[in-house]
Amino acid sequence: MSEEINVQETAAAEPVTETETVSQDALENLVTLKKGDTVKGTVVKIEDNQAYVSLGYKYDGVIPLRELSSVNLENAAEAVQIGQEVEAKIVSINDAKESLVLSKRQIDSPRAWDELQAKFDNGEAFEVSITDVVKGGLVADVGVRGFIPASMVERHFVEDFSSYKGRTLKVKVKEIDRENNKVILSAKDVLDAEYENQKQQIMGTLQPGQVLEGKIQRLTPFGAFVDIGGIDGLVHVSEMAWQHVAHPADVVAEGQSVKVKVLKIDPSLGKISLSIKAAQPGPWDSATGQFNIGDIVTGVVKRLVSFGAFVEIAPGVEGLVHISQIAHRHVATPFEVLKEGQEVQAKVLDFNPAEKRISLSIKETEEAPARPEREQREPRAPRERREETNLPPAESMSFNLGEKFGDKLSKFK
Repeated sequence: MSEEINVQETAAAEPVTETETVSQDALENLVTLKKGDTVKGTVVKIEDNQAYVSLGYKYDGVIPLRELSSVNLENAAEAVQIGQEVEAKIVSINDAKESLVLSKRQIDSPRAWDELQAKFDNGEAFEVSITDVVKGGLVADVGVRGFIPASMVERHFVEDFSSYKGRTLKVKVKEIDRENNKVILSAKDVLDAEYENQKQQIMGTLQPGQVLEGKIQRLTPFGAFVDIGGIDGLVHVSEMAWQHVAHPADVVAEGQSVKVKVLKIDPSLGKISLSIKAAQPGPWDSATGQFNIGDIVTGVVKRLVSFGAFVEIAPGVEGLVHISQIAHRHVATPFEVLKEGQEVQAKVLDFNPAEKRISLSIKETEEAPARPEREQREPRAPRERREETNLPPAESMSFNLGEKFGDKLSKFK
């Protein structure tokens, strides 16, 4: 027991030299590395095709461009910055050549798959940076290559995606297939969800009859979608203007500001019906005081029917020319005299804006044709009249009567 103590005391009493202290510190700070190890370090230099990382080793490690990310990069600076701490896996090491190749991608990818699967299961939205614009959509670095199809970028059609590179978008995982290294992302799903939430809130504040300011967002053959403060309502083509509209593009354009009236709200279907024409004075309101009975007006034949023609004498104001008022002569059908699109002059026979009714006459604007006089017949000679009626001449009649009744007539002499 006393011997053990003496040994310890002797060892404690022996002074430690400076050389031994330096060697001990070097051994403690010595980093031993081998292929496959996961290491952490700090980016100390960036070149176009690689990044240099200090690991506390006797020389720096290098991450080649292809090992920085799962997506194609043009420059290492797109993936890392000087001073950034990174975690990487040792791909190869050669002390003789002082070569230490690292891979950030091999660390990021397995973790990314697990995180993406969790986000997919939870329907979580997250932000990504767009690294490239390719045919058919966008590419984002999410630890692996994430693809956003063109149809899943915005709620509306986008013709040119060149400005999206470098932008940050909020997305959801639409599809994930680890075996085939496939990740489909959607920004549209996030925008749709935000839009529906906002839509329900705004719809709760709307009332039929409200007049609002809006902006034309999109035109279709059947109408126009108008933004009324973050949500869209539909103006059907029949509600575009008081006059007939063949296509919405004939009266409005995308981006144009318009005043609309709320016609109907259906929260269950998420639909809002709007009207541009109802937010404007009606043509019959404007027509009051503009037309009077007896006025001669110019109009366009809009429709022909069996009983007459409808003539537009002001935008949205149509009057009826009854078939009896088309011409002075008898008209069997309006199609004999008129055709749609023809410009005509008509006289106002009756005007009732309250009932939206105007009676017109075309023939009253024209002078009635003069009636042809009957020709005077000359008196005809008796012979001609008899010939016409197949009667025999008077002499012939006397001769025949004498012959026939002579003996009887002699008694009266």
